[in-house]
Amino acid sequence: MLVHVADVLDANELAHCRERLAHAEWKDGKRTAGYQSAQVKNNGQLAENDPLAIELGALILDALSRNTTFFAAALPHTIYPPLFNRYTGGEHFGMHIDNAIRYDRRQQPALPVRTDLSATLFFAEPDEYDGGELVIEDTYGSHRVKLPAGHLILYPGSSLHKVTPVTHGARVASFFWLQSLVRSDAQRRQLFELDVAIQSLTARVPDAPELVSLTGVYHNLLRAWSDV
Repeated sequence: MLVHVADVLDANELAHCRERLAHAEWKDGKRTAGYQSAQVKNNGQLAENDPLAIELGALILDALSRNTTFFAAALPHTIYPPLFNRYTGGEHFGMHIDNAIRYDRRQQPALPVRTDLSATLFFAEPDEYDGGELVIEDTYGSHRVKLPAGHLILYPGSSLHKVTPVTHGARVASFFWLQSLVRSDAQRRQLFELDVAIQSLTARVPDAPELVSLTGVYHNLLRAWSDV
């Protein structure tokens, strides 16, 4: 399931992040790639322990905690601290699949995070760079994603994906992974669709008697399917 989460950051948060990232110290992105991914990865990245990455990562996590669409789609259990990358001058990331487990070494001992979902939060507007589409392959075909600044795409961590070469300008984004309360993508999709339907019915008919029953079905499915 691919989910477009709009306006994760408000205008002030987005402007702050863009200004701070304009003066970032970018390192070779291969440093954080697995063996196979490193063969096709060509970009710049902030070091995980860079104070700027830690500062802006905390800002993003705070914004996500307030976003109902993100929470409904992801059902987050553990979020790997957000990372930051930049593509410019023809840089790209060839087709690859993310590691199944990432270790958050900011925790001691290092905390393993199962990468059920991957996320990319865009900081550059689409007309500020050429190329740089996130291409995601799934059973329904190939999806090309290039979202407005402040918007996020959420997709299964098991998906093959790539970033096409940036031939003009700079593509700046945050990316991270998360372990969901519900491991199965199919089950998360059903819960998300049910949650959206309940929210829509609540907005249209706040006193609908079916709401209690539907909400009960949602929570009983979550109880049955969750890992905790």
